Amino acid sequence: MRFRDIKKTTKRKQQEKKTLHVRYAYYPDKIKAFITDLFMIYAPILYFITYVVMGSKEAFQSSQWAPFLGVTMYTLIYGFLIAKFGQTPGKKAYNIKVVDDKTYKNIGFIRAICRFIAFLFSATILLGLLTPFFRKDKKALHDIICSTVEIYTD
Repeated sequence: MRFRDIKKTTKRKQQEKKTLHVRYAYYPDKIKAFITDLFMIYAPILYFITYVVMGSKEAFQSSQWAPFLGVTMYTLIYGFLIAKFGQTPGKKAYNIKVVDDKTYKNIGFIRAICRFIAFLFSATILLGLLTPFFRKDKKALHDIICSTVEIYTD
């Protein structure tokens, strides 16, 4: 056997070992992480918009732009955190990381934004949130669309 072939075989075995240690995040942990993020990121944004920007609850409720501004700010913060660290505070609390499904590396900012928009779409039709129950890798529709996966960090 030539050295080049031995090197390829060794490299292939190392890649197989990396994929064997990947544990896909369980759906209940994903939900708990999402709820934690809502309280730690989204609630302060809404509070800031309601009382600092708009001035009162009534002004917030009568505005069509205030909720949109809140979701937009949350999307930008979410995209930054996922792109930079692969985790939001909720995902970090449950040792979950969002990574590319082939390389298991962090995804970019635009891809993280697209993933969140796809999440909003899949949550709207509810079918996207049920797909993890039927898949071995526990991917939801937004993970399938953006080629990402949520794994446990050990």
